[in-house]
Amino acid sequence: MTNVIERVLSAARRLGASDVHLKVSLPPIFRIKGDLRTVRDVPPITEEALQAFASVAMSERQKKDYEEFREVDLAYSASDGSRFRTNVFTQRGLMGMVLRLIPPEVPPFESLGLPDVLLKLTQEPRGLILVTGVTGSGKSTTLAAMLEHINRTRACHIVTIEDPIEYAFTDRRSVINQRELGFDTRSFGRALRAALRQDPDVILVGEMRDVETIDIAMLAAETGHLVLSTLHTTDAVETVNRIIGAFPPHQQLQIRLQLASVLTGAISQRLMPRADGGGMAPAVEVLVNTARVREMIEEPTRTAEINDAIKEGLHPYGMVSFDQSLTELVRRKIVTYETAAKNATNPDDFALFFRGVAGTKDWVDSSSGTFES
Repeated sequence: MTNVIERVLSAARRLGASDVHLKVSLPPIFRIKGDLRTVRDVPPITEEALQAFASVAMSERQKKDYEEFREVDLAYSASDGSRFRTNVFTQRGLMGMVLRLIPPEVPPFESLGLPDVLLKLTQEPRGLILVTGVTGSGKSTTLAAMLEHINRTRACHIVTIEDPIEYAFTDRRSVINQRELGFDTRSFGRALRAALRQDPDVILVGEMRDVETIDIAMLAAETGHLVLSTLHTTDAVETVNRIIGAFPPHQQLQIRLQLASVLTGAISQRLMPRADGGGMAPAVEVLVNTARVREMIEEPTRTAEINDAIKEGLHPYGMVSFDQSLTELVRRKIVTYETAAKNATNPDDFALFFRGVAGTKDWVDSSSGTFES
């Protein structure tokens, strides 16, 4: 039975799928270039085939977690060495599964079409760098590329805490210890506390899920470490508000001051279909924490002004707004105008901006590339 799913995963790789959806009584569904598609003449997945595959893919602990919680995350290594980030869940009493293909190697930063200012952020000795976006927006790939740049350019001790481990790093100039939730540690908070006693220079926290993790991550950044993590927020203002709002009201003023002090930068991204049909390209908002931005974080009535600071912060800080990023993607014919306009933060302003009303000083200078995950 496991051979059935292995053949499905092999087909997904050949077709360039990013995700595979497996549901009992339906044929496998692939996400290819952003769209869900089925393959002709492929029979429906049976409950027996899914359960047999899950039995092989899950460890004993993961099986117990699935029985208790009816869902579990794991990383699955196929027989050919390909790896998939996998979520097993229950729907209407039956097992379901979604698998995301993890590229065999960390994509080179230069191939992703990301602004060069992200590399500058990784050279900071301390602080908090957040990569945000909805599920499937490429956060993990961006973080992995930034971490690999550190790995190749700095002699550091890097500790990662992930659920599950996605990209397997090879030690270059840095030494990297990767810890997986459920295998190597019981929780993000516990592993993060332990990491502070492991002489780290750089800490990657897969996701800031709760108050404890956010609190310790900011403490780590405050005490001289570079901390990278993710949040499911759509832009810089929402990111600031989400972190502060996670804490009780009586702590929020203190958290504002702390966040203003430790934040190095926030990168928010969305994936757009490329005009040439060759995958997805990232539209990226970049916030760099300047003295002006710190004041806006500290003062609740000014936090919304962060959007203006980003729009005006290209020179000399390298900040980029979503609409500026979209405009550059259109100018370079990486995405169509229609796609960009549909995804713009403010479609009317975007139309004016694209027609040149804002002037050439606002163009973003970034390299093009295909963003696969």
